Amino acid sequence: MPLQLTWEQARRIRTKRQHLSDASRGTSAAAIARDLFGLQSQEWTSAQLAIHARSRDLTQADVIHAREVERAYALTWSLRGTLHLVAADDLQLQLDFCGPPAIRGTRSRYKQLGLSEEIRERALEAIKDILRGDNALTRAQLAEALDGRGIPVVGQAIHHLVRFAALRGLICLGAEVDGDLTYVLLDEWLPAAKAAPNPKDPLREFARRYLAAYAPATMADFKRWSGLGAAPVKAAWTAVTPECIPVALPEGEALMLERQLDALETMPPDPTVRLLPRYDNYLLSHESRAFMVADAYAKRVHPGGGLIRACLLVDGEAKANWKLEKRRAGLRVVVEPFESPEPSILPYIEAEAESLGRFLNSEADLVL
Repeated sequence: MPLQLTWEQARRIRTKRQHLSDASRGTSAAAIARDLFGLQSQEWTSAQLAIHARSRDLTQADVIHAREVERAYALTWSLRGTLHLVAADDLQLQLDFCGPPAIRGTRSRYKQLGLSEEIRERALEAIKDILRGDNALTRAQLAEALDGRGIPVVGQAIHHLVRFAALRGLICLGAEVDGDLTYVLLDEWLPAAKAAPNPKDPLREFARRYLAAYAPATMADFKRWSGLGAAPVKAAWTAVTPECIPVALPEGEALMLERQLDALETMPPDPTVRLLPRYDNYLLSHESRAFMVADAYAKRVHPGGGLIRACLLVDGEAKANWKLEKRRAGLRVVVEPFESPEPSILPYIEAEAESLGRFLNSEADLVL
């Protein structure tokens, strides 16, 4: 008989596994990216704030240093064909499975933009030649170079060409230059990605890594998160099931790894408050969001059109939206609660805002 779990218990497990509980906060940006098997990064600044929410004593400079100097992870397109921050050892596994379906899913857009298969392949060869020798170019610079070789780059064409090249494992995003990210050859920027050993059962490992961070979860959750097709999703889920126990959530049956039961053993003595950025993994890694926001406020988190707003979490439940405002004297953290917060929670919100200020090397005032 499946183990019965409430949403509160599911939140406790998920926050602990995602480094969002006080007891599980990480001390390394690289380890956080590895444990979450990729951090959603369609906004690079949001990915940095996602690491802050999961870390202890790290700074924004540490997160950037880990990518640009240590090169512990890469910023590139992978899961669901979207930008992610992926640990070096995990990147090839993700590209092997996520690249082909993302490319297939973009065929109609390629056609609209006049990017035939022949043109895309010519673009790959041109990009390889242009960036060879540790050359790093911004999108505008790369577009100019490709245009000079007769490759169409007008409008959205350049976006889809660099995304295609990244999904094929040719390029990733390099260092920032004057606020603009550059493109570099993956083999030169992150040779460790190609050198990483392949797991014996890649599909099983893919599902195992997902469950390690996001369980309890369903096969539908895994499909949504990964962007894989129905057949590989089913194969992966079937392969990993022997390592799992079935659990019953309020919305149906799910799986979790046996080793994750320890997350239910104790309740934390104090409330856990976190400022999650837009598009945070916790907010988008399951098909249903009922576990983390009351129905009455669901639109405050997921208003539609692919937008996922920044949220303040209290013990894993969304209780407010928030935004960061830059001011002459520093930063202002503006929190907009869904309901009047309990007075006992206010010191924890203040502490989290102060922590965010330290991360960004600035004073941060809280406005409720």
